[in-house]
Amino acid sequence: MKSEIRKDYIQDKYVIIAPKRNKRPHDLERPERVRPDKRTSCIFCPEKLEKNNTIIASTSLKKNEKWSVAVIDNKYPAVSLDNSKAYGKQEVVIETPHHIKELDDLSLSHIAAIFEIYAQRTKIISEIKKIEYILIFKNNGGTAGASIEHAHSQIFATSFLPPHLLDKSQKVQENKLKNGTCVYCDVIKKESRSPRLIYKDEHVTAFTPYASMFNYESWIMPNRHIDNITLLTSQERISFAKILKKILKKINKLALPYNFYFHQVIHDEDQHLYLKIVPRGSVRAGVEVGSGIIINPISPEDAAKYFRK
Repeated sequence: MKSEIRKDYIQDKYVIIAPKRNKRPHDLERPERVRPDKRTSCIFCPEKLEKNNTIIASTSLKKNEKWSVAVIDNKYPAVSLDNSKAYGKQEVVIETPHHIKELDDLSLSHIAAIFEIYAQRTKIISEIKKIEYILIFKNNGGTAGASIEHAHSQIFATSFLPPHLLDKSQKVQENKLKNGTCVYCDVIKKESRSPRLIYKDEHVTAFTPYASMFNYESWIMPNRHIDNITLLTSQERISFAKILKKILKKINKLALPYNFYFHQVIHDEDQHLYLKIVPRGSVRAGVEVGSGIIINPISPEDAAKYFRK
């Protein structure tokens, strides 16, 4: 496959899909993801967590566990409700009490329960005065930004709306006025028939995006047009859990750190919810830093083929 310049579905973001670049020689070691050591105990393990923090939300799936998923306030937040210059809220979701378990080790019902906790906290935080934006995200592995290896994710909320999301909302509305449809509903229909499709059932569709910015980037979208995570049904949460577990297991086989995230713009009720999963095997070099144009050596078509196996 020859190199090809591709544009994002709606925003003015460009990527060069360049499969031949993946055959370049590499003298430098690439970081690998290391699983937690079973002998280690940390601040997110139950004994220390319950001693040093107030659990503000939790759910339990087993009789012998006080909690299966727990939420605490971030002790080192970038934003806080008592800071007018950086107003917002930041919480940590501890995904399991077991130190050595990763998200993809958990059962579908457990992963679905994490999504339900995300929804509960999103609903509560969105009612806080001045909050304009909520980001649910996970950093897994050091080069993806994780500082603690115990499985966890975060909820970040602020009164500041990132400019690129304002631009995205405006372009989505422009498309709707011009074509009468949601651009992302159209994307689901298109990618359901493309070689980039990973998985589809009656509730969700997963695919590698046409202009993938990262190696093995993938998206999971509800088939229904809903704008935030609080509107997911229990069946949709299970479908999300099923394909997310499969994708993460495949990423782990590549020994890659990863991030995933959901966006929610509070006053845009016409968004289409999606979960973006971004493995961190890409290297931003001179072209990317200088021009802002991304070079991706893994075509999304090849990535989808890998995820479907």
